[in-house]
Formats: sequence, C-alpha cells, structure tokens
Amino acid sequence: MTSNRPIAATFAYKIIDASEWRAAIAAGNYKGSADDLRDGFIHLSTGPQLAGTAAKFFRGQRDLLLVEFRSEDLGTELAWEPSRGGELFPHLYAELPANKALSVRPLILDENGVPIIPEGLA
Repeated sequence: MTSNRPIAATFAYKIIDASEWRAAIAAGNYKGSADDLRDGFIHLSTGPQLAGTAAKFFRGQRDLLLVEFRSEDLGTELAWEPSRGGELFPHLYAELPANKALSVRPLILDENGVPIIPEGLA
C-alpha cells in the first residue's frame, strides 16, 4: 500500500448513486459500491481524475452525486496507490464517514451520457 499523497491532492471525491448516499447518511457511513466491496477499498478520485472516472465507470447512470472530502479528514486508512496509467488514486480502506463530506453536488449527463464534472475540479 502506497501512502504518499500527491502534493495537489487536498481533496478526494466519490461519485455515488443518490439513493446509496441517502442510505449512507442514515447509517452514518458508506460501505462502498459493489466494485468497492469486491476490491476491498473505496475507490475515490482527485479533481483532475474525475472526468476519466466518470467516463469509464458512470456513463449512462442517472441520479449521481459528487461527494467531496478533505483528504486529511479520511485518516490513515486513506492510501495513494497506482491505478489507471500508473497514476496515484486515493483508496480508502475503511467505510466512508458521511459526516466528513464537505459538499454534495448532483451530476447531470452530457449528450453522450457521461456525468459532467463541475468546472474547476477536472
């Protein structure tokens, strides 16, 4: 497990189905998507990684939210590990604490069905 955070990676983001986020708020924590549970950690992205994540994994999915977290608030269970193209991605080896969310934004789809990432993040 790699732990060195890229210097500019102050924030980590999770694209999540709105109903899953509502359940996480009710429970206090997000246990992860089917992919997260399979892989043993919660997949997160930095701002510049979001567009690629949205296009690769969330095309055609509606009712998505973008949830923002401060990387340091996720504790020592947050690891920075190589993924797509060897780039370091934030992976959380714990449940995602709903009360640590800084913002929650709805995502709309573009004409190709890809979630549009808010300006300034990608």
